[in-house]
Amino acid sequence: MSSGDTTQEKSGDFFRDLALQFRSHDGFGAWDKLSDEEVLKPFILDAEARRAIPIIGDPDPDVLWRLEIFYNTIALAIEKRTGVMVTPIMKMSHEGFGRMVLIGGRLVVVNKNLRDVHRFGFASREKLLEEAEKLICQGTEMIAKFKDVATFG
Repeated sequence: MSSGDTTQEKSGDFFRDLALQFRSHDGFGAWDKLSDEEVLKPFILDAEARRAIPIIGDPDPDVLWRLEIFYNTIALAIEKRTGVMVTPIMKMSHEGFGRMVLIGGRLVVVNKNLRDVHRFGFASREKLLEEAEKLICQGTEMIAKFKDVATFG
């Protein structure tokens, strides 16, 4: 298997898991007929859509929900790669500033300060995957480095 295949496989896994996380909140089956691409469309904000969002604003509940889904999927990917259960915890002000931490055992595996959350989204699927892979690698490296803390108890 070449590294290109591995990258494609990782991206396919991540997007499939992200769509599954999104669909898990659909209690009435409204998204059943939509493709994963259509379900994930709200995560992509092109330059024009981003310009339409004011620079200062309060986060919409749907945006906060998408942010949670994104980090839940990051936590799931880290868990799949390491075998350590990872839990996301988000603290957010009403103005869209806050912090997201992903905790594995007693270890903070990802610590991300969040700003301008009302503008959360990615310029493309590639940018989304790039950010996701960066966070997943960061989390797996922390667990590898401090395995005893992540598995303590």
